[in-house]
Amino acid sequence: MRWWESSVGGAVRGRIIGLLRRRPQSIEELASELEVTDNAVRAHVQTLEREGLVHASGVRRAGQVGKPATLFAIAPEAEPLFSSAYAPVLQALLAALGDQMSQSELHALFRDVGRRLVPEATAGKAIADSLEQRVKAAATLLEALGGELEVTKTPAGYSLRGFACPLSAAVSVQPSVCLAVQELVSGIVKLPVRECCERGANSRCCFEVAGAAGSA
Repeated sequence: MRWWESSVGGAVRGRIIGLLRRRPQSIEELASELEVTDNAVRAHVQTLEREGLVHASGVRRAGQVGKPATLFAIAPEAEPLFSSAYAPVLQALLAALGDQMSQSELHALFRDVGRRLVPEATAGKAIADSLEQRVKAAATLLEALGGELEVTKTPAGYSLRGFACPLSAAVSVQPSVCLAVQELVSGIVKLPVRECCERGANSRCCFEVAGAAGSA
């Protein structure tokens, strides 16, 4: 059984997701497939909409009589959540890169990856005036990606110390992955950043921002 078939609020919602991954469907069509009432399906679909997993994707007109039926489909940004292929493929890719590239080439590659992530991470967001605000923005982003961080002032600037690592599976194969996150944080705070992550069974993020604490 795939994780989402039982972990999105019950078996019925899991089955709704499975049906909508096949093709867009109306409330009535889903109810018929599931052998439950329209109202029961509507309540589940509304919950999945609020969670960003499904969305209204169009309407279907059946003749000229009656209101068109709204069709629901999996939200494009939610589709990757239902795949378990990303982690093993990424791990295999990182292992292959490690076999074919030198350490300096790997470092350059992952620094470039981090820099490429900055525009998307900062799109539509104003640059904060103070360094403290920029550091907190970087921490918020890492937490949104699955980290859990604590921001503290240090004599040299700021420290972002994690209690977990959102990329632990990748880091276990290729530690240079941390350099991508380092460049991402640096791009957000607009200052040099030093990576000091703890790697092992319980990997933890750690980044130090160089700059007078509280400066702009």
